[in-house]
Amino acid sequence: MAAAPLDVVGIGNAIVDVLAHADDGFLETHGLAKGAMTLIDEARGEALYAAMGPGTEVSGGSAGNTMAGIAALGGRGAFIGKVRDDQLGGIFRHDIRAAGVAFDTAAANTGPTTGRCLILITPDAQRTMNTFLGAAVELTPDDLDEEAIRSAQVTYMEGYLWDPPAAKQAFLAAAKIAHGAGRKVSLSLSDPFCVERHHESFLELVSGHVDVLFANEVEICSLYRTESFDDALQQVRGHCEIAVLTRSAKGAVVLAGEEVHVVDAEPVAQIVDTTGAGDLYAAGFLAGLTRGKPLYECGRMGAIAAAEVISHVGARPEADLAALVDQRLHEA
Repeated sequence: MAAAPLDVVGIGNAIVDVLAHADDGFLETHGLAKGAMTLIDEARGEALYAAMGPGTEVSGGSAGNTMAGIAALGGRGAFIGKVRDDQLGGIFRHDIRAAGVAFDTAAANTGPTTGRCLILITPDAQRTMNTFLGAAVELTPDDLDEEAIRSAQVTYMEGYLWDPPAAKQAFLAAAKIAHGAGRKVSLSLSDPFCVERHHESFLELVSGHVDVLFANEVEICSLYRTESFDDALQQVRGHCEIAVLTRSAKGAVVLAGEEVHVVDAEPVAQIVDTTGAGDLYAAGFLAGLTRGKPLYECGRMGAIAAAEVISHVGARPEADLAALVDQRLHEA
């Protein structure tokens, strides 16, 4: 690929996270599926918010978190996503720009409010997400920054975008623009329930439009309808150029043609909150990939970034991520 002024452009749901601690009893009382992401309407969101304990508000969204991670690693990135011209929309825009990511998508002045995700963190560090997409579902092909997509080495998209029909069309349009410019397209499967909802179309998407796929063990097994990780690994081989399959404490497997790299998980003194682990793994990996690093080193960068984000509450890095990655790589 020719040199690009942007490393990665991320397209996703612009969401403000509200994080609070809760016990398993709270989840049971409110009928919440532990560890999953559930789409909710505005009324359900207001009811849950009223029942939650004290919360911390921070800009989130899967692809937004990934782009913040890439910026923290010194990468050049932009984000495309829809917010409303309201208080949460202003928070999201300020935070992602302050993280070093370009964000110029016009805010909506009518329609749903800015999306928010109510994240309940249980003592085992699992996060249960309840998402009101709000204005994010209003993303359409007209919101795409075609110049940014053509200029970026990689266009990275979250699987959650596959829910709203207009956003799905934006997704496909972005992939066409990127490939037309000789660039790469990357996808995160995002959530096993998301994969189940769109199983057949996700299979077509991965084999027909995706160059770099990110999935955790449950997601990749769901995609190929198997309980065996090894079976899923064999099936994804050849469906995309690179598959990055994460397995929590078991590390990750990176596949590319005949290459297979097993990357250990990075040690963590204490796991506080697993929110954003996959998002930051993708950030580290793509930061390495766009710099021409070997795939194993890209995987190590992903593992280090993921380990940092699960060591504290919140889905965006708090440490000097670039310095941390450099230090850990040189220790190896």
